[in-house]
Amino acid sequence: MSHWTAIAALVKPRGNKGELTAISLSSKPERFAHLTKVHLFGDALPEQSREYKVERVWDHDGTLIFKFAGIDSINEAEKLRGAEVRIPTEQRAPLEEGEYYQSDLIGCEVRDLATNRLIGKVTGWEEYGGPSLLDIDNGRILIPFVKAICPEIDPQARVIKVQLPEGLEDLNNALSKA
Repeated sequence: MSHWTAIAALVKPRGNKGELTAISLSSKPERFAHLTKVHLFGDALPEQSREYKVERVWDHDGTLIFKFAGIDSINEAEKLRGAEVRIPTEQRAPLEEGEYYQSDLIGCEVRDLATNRLIGKVTGWEEYGGPSLLDIDNGRILIPFVKAICPEIDPQARVIKVQLPEGLEDLNNALSKA
């Protein structure tokens, strides 16, 4: 059983040759140039997951365009609307030093750097236009994911060590009770 990573979401057909527009879910746009096959997942698809051969992917004015082998008309492309484009996790693009896949940090323990006190576990991410926020224990606390606050990150050990600014936990507690 493979683990999958979503790299794009198909939006709608484009033109009359079976092409589809897509939204990139990857911070590595160069990764699309080398795709040869992907799996599509979606509720409207006849099968939960099916492999598709990628003929071509290109950027058109900031929008990804996918062309799959055997999808040659608007009607065929329409059936793929809304599907997620996924690859096996082991095929993810390599990361630079200090970069992390958010999915690799879900479930990591968050501990105080000075005392090793368990603060909680990462259950998700929040995005509000600034730095990403680690969602700890389903909203119990939100921690900015920046080097100054999260100086030690070890996805293999499943631990993130943090130096919380004074009052951050109290502020989160007050907001959750409001």
